[in-house]
Amino acid sequence: MKQDKLRVAVIGVGHLGEYHVQKYKGIPGVELVGVVDVDADRVNEIAQRYDTKPYGDHRNILDRVDAVSLAVTTEMHFEVAKDILKKGIHMLIEKPITYDLREADTLISMARQRDLVLQVGLIERFNPAIVEMERMLNSPVFIESHRMNLFTKRGLDVDVVLDLMIHDLDIILHIVPSEVKEIHAVGMPVITDKTDIANVRLIFENGTAANLTASRVSGKMLRKIRVFQPDAYISADCGKRQLTVISLDPEKKDSDDFPQVGTSKEKYSESDPLNDEISSFISAVTNGSDPVVTGEDGRNALRVALNIIDQIEGGCKNFRPTF
Repeated sequence: MKQDKLRVAVIGVGHLGEYHVQKYKGIPGVELVGVVDVDADRVNEIAQRYDTKPYGDHRNILDRVDAVSLAVTTEMHFEVAKDILKKGIHMLIEKPITYDLREADTLISMARQRDLVLQVGLIERFNPAIVEMERMLNSPVFIESHRMNLFTKRGLDVDVVLDLMIHDLDIILHIVPSEVKEIHAVGMPVITDKTDIANVRLIFENGTAANLTASRVSGKMLRKIRVFQPDAYISADCGKRQLTVISLDPEKKDSDDFPQVGTSKEKYSESDPLNDEISSFISAVTNGSDPVVTGEDGRNALRVALNIIDQIEGGCKNFRPTF
């Protein structure tokens, strides 16, 4: 192994894990030491495809690496992540960080005690439409998000709140400088035995309101966040990586002296959020800096998500007509 390069591995090389492998292979100064998966056929296929070494057990590679991406199923996050952090290895862990707040706290504490980078894979923070939207924010009053997916068999180990909505929860918790005061949630299963479609209204202590809808049984793809603030309406289309801004221009007025509304659009078609996410992780490891999406950020999103899930399961299991 070349000690002048940062040695990395990907643990869990299913659909998402393979994308991590692709990105690491293209980053200068990084050596992909190996890939890990309990599925022998899959790990051998990926290792051969990307010219690296296969491992069936993550514990067999930990003495050979400096940093890893962890992309195993969520139910395995905590146990595998503990092994990684105990070895003093920096970690990018896919969302959600865990199923359990106490487990998340344990991982955060372990990383902090060992001065390790713990980054959570909430990729939409690296979407250029979201990055640019953040620069334009000015006291948001109302936020609306829709994240609608066609049904697939991936991600069914969790419900739609932890599968899809958690991305928008993370963004909204990041951009609203206030604590959540109220949660009003509804949801139901459609195809699986878990919640497949959910809606929640969040009220923050500072008065900001946010309405989030997520579905993994939609007839079309939609991934938008709309922000309404005193000087503008901002729409970030995460799927198309496009930002639309409608704002008042006080310098331009009509014949009745009303300000005119202007519209601008910007599309970021050449961007690669996953590459930006992984490059940012490598930069944090190399420079000893905090990651863009910290373990604490992942925990905050998980905390609200679990509250939403509890409210749905506690009050919205059965729907009966009122007439």
